[in-house]
Amino acid sequence: MLLPGILFALFLAGGWLYCLTDAALAPATRFSRVPKGTWVAFIALTFIVGAIAWLVSGRAPHGRRRAATDGPGAVRGAQRPRRPETAAADASVARHPASRPRPARSVPLGPDDDPEFLRVLDQRIRGASDPNE
Repeated sequence: MLLPGILFALFLAGGWLYCLTDAALAPATRFSRVPKGTWVAFIALTFIVGAIAWLVSGRAPHGRRRAATDGPGAVRGAQRPRRPETAAADASVARHPASRPRPARSVPLGPDDDPEFLRVLDQRIRGASDPNE
């Protein structure tokens, strides 16, 4: 009977930690009515009550903002104007090595893709002493 109680407590703690980090890492523009610091403090101090409140009301402004920008006159795939606070983030992503295109590899990925290796292997199997013959 102790194990289900421990698992339930771990589940609640995980949900609380998720809500706390989600609120702490959310951009400040996402909070319309209650400031970000107030949300984080409320979730941290009230534990499950704050986490449930964040799940219920913390996501509403984000969904409404998306619905307002994707109206019937919006063009799908069109570039939306960038907010000033996202310009630094976009520049950081552009500088990161992972965002650069990778050069084409001309080197075989494995030995079975390398014709020179297969030729030398074939000669070794057939008994040739010098692979350059």
